[in-house]
Amino acid sequence: MSLYSISYGLSIGRCLKKDEEEGRFYAAHHPFTMPVREDLELIETSPEDMKAQADLVLNGYELGGGSIRIFEKDIQEKMFGLLGFSKEEAYEQFGFLLDAFEHGVPPHGGIALGLDRLVMLLAGRSNLRDTIAFPKTASASCVLTDAPGHVSEAQLDELSLAIKTKVKQ
Repeated sequence: MSLYSISYGLSIGRCLKKDEEEGRFYAAHHPFTMPVREDLELIETSPEDMKAQADLVLNGYELGGGSIRIFEKDIQEKMFGLLGFSKEEAYEQFGFLLDAFEHGVPPHGGIALGLDRLVMLLAGRSNLRDTIAFPKTASASCVLTDAPGHVSEAQLDELSLAIKTKVKQ
């Protein structure tokens, strides 16, 4: 008989990471992660302590992670500011998003589930490669499909692509 221990942790990941040398913040995952409500007061005093994401864990293996996205303009503007964007830079790069907040954005989020890890655990395996349908080698080739395959010049031309090779010195 197998025993599975599953846990779902809310508010365990951080929104921001601080680079002490540079004295600035970086997004831990992406700049659109909504801090949990209880931590919003930290945005002015200690933003690196704001928590935001959730994880799904089975027997110590992370199966999935996700978060709610920012859906309030003032919070998104503050987050961009913490990440080093001037107001002008934020509008230049993300004006479409900031303008959309004026029309109302519903709370929304996402989670990414590692189905391959779940299959590995359910199959009682310890190596993820044992349960991936088409595993790649260390050189990114596939022994099952013989990928990558040859691409003709006509295919490259049709897609406006070119293959550049490095000259060995």
